[in-house]
Order: sequence, then structure tokens, then C-alpha cells
Amino acid sequence: MIILAGLIGCGAMALVDGLWQPGYWVKSAVKMVLFLALPVAAAALGARDALRALPKLFRPDRRALIRAVGLGLGVLAVILGGYFTLGQFFDLTAITGALTSGVGVTGDNFLFVSIYISFVNSLLEEFFFRGFLFLGLLDGAPRWVAHVLSAGLFALYHIAMMLGWGSPALILLILAALFVGGWIFNRLNEASRCIWPSWLVHLCANLAINTIGFILFAAA
Repeated sequence: MIILAGLIGCGAMALVDGLWQPGYWVKSAVKMVLFLALPVAAAALGARDALRALPKLFRPDRRALIRAVGLGLGVLAVILGGYFTLGQFFDLTAITGALTSGVGVTGDNFLFVSIYISFVNSLLEEFFFRGFLFLGLLDGAPRWVAHVLSAGLFALYHIAMMLGWGSPALILLILAALFVGGWIFNRLNEASRCIWPSWLVHLCANLAINTIGFILFAAA
């Protein structure tokens, strides 16, 4: 039921991003309903242990949080350093145009969107992909299955929203980075069994990416 819920959630969001293509806030509302309702539905249909474990996902682990802060700052530096080093080799100008035409994100509203992405959307994704999917699967499936499914679905979930961002090589590079990032997030939460460590790193990654977004919109 956990795997099925993950497939339904990612498939539904692919249809929303690829076919329906509503405005950003409508899409965000749909995702919030899906990513919160699917774990409850899966629990009601047979994964009751996962439902009972959900509150434990929000219990902080002090030692894990300290490590996550250091790693998060490192990730922020790597992403920004990678952009300033490798960005010249890719045409990134299509990203802002795709965001504007696809979900209505513009330079005028990007500040509000970036705050939501960094703090709210990242927490929602960590709850669904690392909390419900990864930690839920970890209790009843081989460890490698939990890692691959959670990180793989996390990467694939982003494909539809990246349509029109640039060349296939750029999309593949981003997907590979998302898979590796998802695997790292899983490892962060594996020992602590809570989602706060991965959320802190995810937050830092989003802050770096949104900084790049501000640069791209300013140059557009």
C-alpha cells in the first residue's frame, strides 16, 4: 500500500504538471491534498503501522540536526558554486520562460513562491518521500528497495515540471542530482527516524536554487 500510494501520488502530479498545468498555487494545493491524504488512505487500506508511525516522524534528534545544519550549508555552497562554475555551459534562460508560461511564476511573485518552496513545499515532500515512503518501507522491505524507490520516485516526480527547461542533457543531469539528493536525504533520516535532518538540508538546497532563480529572473 505504501508503494502504491507513492506511485499514485507521483503519477497524479505528473498529470497535473504535464496535462492540466494549472497556476502554481492551485498545483500546490492539489499536491498538499494528495501528499497528506494518500498516507492516511494507505493506512486505512492496510498500512496501519505506517499511520501509527507518522507522529514519530516529527520527533527531533538533536545530534542528527546538528550534522544536518553543517551538511545543509555545504550543499548550499556546492549548488551555488556549481552554478557559477558550470552554468556557462548550459542555456538556462528557458527556465524562467517555462515557469512563467507553465505555472505563472514571474519575477514579481517569485519571492513569495520561493518562501513557500523553501519552507512549506520542502517539508511536505520530506513527509511524503522520506517519512511515509522511505521510513515506512524500511520497516517491511529490503533496505535497498526503500532507498531506490524513495529516491527514484522523488527524482521522477520532478520530470513533468521540468519540461521545457532546456536540453535533454540538462534534464538528465538534474534528475541524477535529484536521485542522489533523495538518497542522501534517506541516509540522513535512517538513524534518527525523523524527517527534520533531511528537511534542513532540503531547505538549504532550495534556498540555493531559489537564489539562482532570482539571478535568472533578474537577467530575463
